[in-house]
Amino acid sequence: MTTSSELLKKYNIPGPRYTSYPTVPYWEKNPTEAEWIAGILGSLKKSNSTGVGTALYVHIPFCESLCTYCGCNTRITRNHSHATAYVSTLLKEWDLYRKHFNQHLLNDIFLSELHLGGGTPTYLTPGELETLITGLVSSVKISNSFEFSIEADPRVTTREHLTTLARLGFKRLSLGIQDFDPKVQETVHRTQTEDQVRTVTDIARELGFESVNYDLIYGLPFQTLKSVEQTINAVCRLRPDRIAFYGYAHVPWIKPGQRRFTESDLPSGDEKRALYELGRTRLEEAGFREIGMDHFALETDSLWRSNVAGELHRNFMGYTSHQVSPLIGLGVSSIGDCWTAFAQNEKHLESYIRRVEAGELPILRGHLLSKEDLVLRRHILNLMTRFSTEWDTTQEFTPFLETVPSKLQAFIHDGLIEFEFTGTMAQCRIKQAGRAFLRNICMLFDAHLNRQTPKTQLFSKTI
Repeated sequence: MTTSSELLKKYNIPGPRYTSYPTVPYWEKNPTEAEWIAGILGSLKKSNSTGVGTALYVHIPFCESLCTYCGCNTRITRNHSHATAYVSTLLKEWDLYRKHFNQHLLNDIFLSELHLGGGTPTYLTPGELETLITGLVSSVKISNSFEFSIEADPRVTTREHLTTLARLGFKRLSLGIQDFDPKVQETVHRTQTEDQVRTVTDIARELGFESVNYDLIYGLPFQTLKSVEQTINAVCRLRPDRIAFYGYAHVPWIKPGQRRFTESDLPSGDEKRALYELGRTRLEEAGFREIGMDHFALETDSLWRSNVAGELHRNFMGYTSHQVSPLIGLGVSSIGDCWTAFAQNEKHLESYIRRVEAGELPILRGHLLSKEDLVLRRHILNLMTRFSTEWDTTQEFTPFLETVPSKLQAFIHDGLIEFEFTGTMAQCRIKQAGRAFLRNICMLFDAHLNRQTPKTQLFSKTI
């Protein structure tokens, strides 16, 4: 009988988090601007006909200080004069898309999701946020079931910010918490108190926000079982509607800010998993339900209801209540997804601004999905959102799927999955014990990863 400790050591290897398939390092067929627009148009026409609507993701890169755990694309500056010009550039980029749509006589865009991420979106003043949001929505129709959401830093988010957002239709707020332990906070350069978080949470609820999310991280430097328990206890007192409880991704070769501490300061594989299990147990005792990978929600939250209904989706923003396509990314480094293609904007702020000002869509790279990609994308998405996937070997065939059953044998032997082959139907189901190894199981369905082992380490470890 293989012990849990042995399984952790066996499967704790670098691997993707699968917010997309193929994963970004394996994008190889960049779309031209014309191909990207064609993909967006096809997806828009379908979404309009079905009533699903369109999603916008807007990336605000600015932060006043660097959180050293962070893996996001950020620009650290206390000079807020950059923000007004950036808002203007975002609206110009959106105008470029609208001109393409108008040229193809697609004048009606139904917006169902709008999410501001970063960086720190509340780095913008309330006035700048109003200019941005009104500029984005002035030329579209708003879906009856729209969801506007924003990420915020409790340290810089004011009542005026939240009042403005509530008036503009925002109903969901995501607060970056990470950890409440003073030593951990000092190390990762993110100091905030429980009272600060409570104040922002209470104001948001007073103003009518329907869902408040907290981002937490386990595996940070100097975290212990005691410190994580204290953090989770504080979170349970504050009682957000949903929680993202992420494993820290240590990639100092990609994010130099993480070199402020070393691997010896981090919990080991077994210790790190113990932190998660402690947090999961405590959250479930408090009424939170585990959803997918690293996410929890109260049964009153839309994310849990979507999970029960089998409608849960996963994209570059993590888990969402529904699949909305296309997802159009605006801003530096943002990523769009029309299901058959991905496109990422320029990652350097100056390059992004220069290209938009020149009248170009600022696409840096992307990927046109092949027939095989589309098949495997569905299976990896199913595993990530439902812990199960199946296929008919005569209907949805790609040669790579023939290799998957043999790769699954080790996971079957370790009691992590169930695999059935009945007639032409194959089904893979992840057992409760296998959920800790979800990323590893998805890796078996990843043709790009299996065919091309990276020459350098691209991903954080899976556990």
